[in-house]
Amino acid sequence: MSYILLIASVLIGSLLVYTIKPQKIFVRLLLAFSGAYLLSVTILHLLPEVYQETTEYKTIGVFILMGIIIQSVLESFSKGAEHGHIHIHSDGKEFPTLLFVSLCIHAFSEGLPIHNSDDNLLWAIIVHKIPIAIVLTTFLIHTKYSKKIIFVFLSLFALMSPLGVLLGDKVLFFSTYSSEITALIIGVFLHISTIILFESTENHKFNLQKFIAILFGILLTVVTL
Repeated sequence: MSYILLIASVLIGSLLVYTIKPQKIFVRLLLAFSGAYLLSVTILHLLPEVYQETTEYKTIGVFILMGIIIQSVLESFSKGAEHGHIHIHSDGKEFPTLLFVSLCIHAFSEGLPIHNSDDNLLWAIIVHKIPIAIVLTTFLIHTKYSKKIIFVFLSLFALMSPLGVLLGDKVLFFSTYSSEITALIIGVFLHISTIILFESTENHKFNLQKFIAILFGILLTVVTL
């Protein structure tokens, strides 16, 4: 079921672009909600779980910091696509290979800890992927790439997280080092979620709608504890 839901999240985001063409305010509020939800799940679920599984606290902390650094490097290639802002201009003459590879690596890593955690993480990633799929699909439509290339790009992107779930569950390496890998992904999630919340505010002004979306994302995690 997790495989289907992860693929469906990308499909939903893409279909929204092709059908109702959601406005920027909707995407920004959805991003704010998903960022708050992902951050809350990371702090309230993943962090306690990973520290309960081991006594090597400093090692876990180092891997969390490594995850933050790795995500920072990936974003230099993806141009911010993971948190809903693709800062890139393309004329369609050259396929954005680095954007594609970095997004696939990110999506794959998201799936690795899912089998070892509760449903809150799965839903947090699903909610996170919908606005990302909206932004990514919108970007691809505005380029001059063929529909075939767009379909292949989105299909491979949709399959990366389920692939992470599968390998995280079946491959011995990922099972053996599950605590370290989860800590690494925690760092990735911390980086992405905080960036989403910071960038969803224009000119650092208080935005009631955004605040409510963030509050709802946090409360949704708290009530499921």
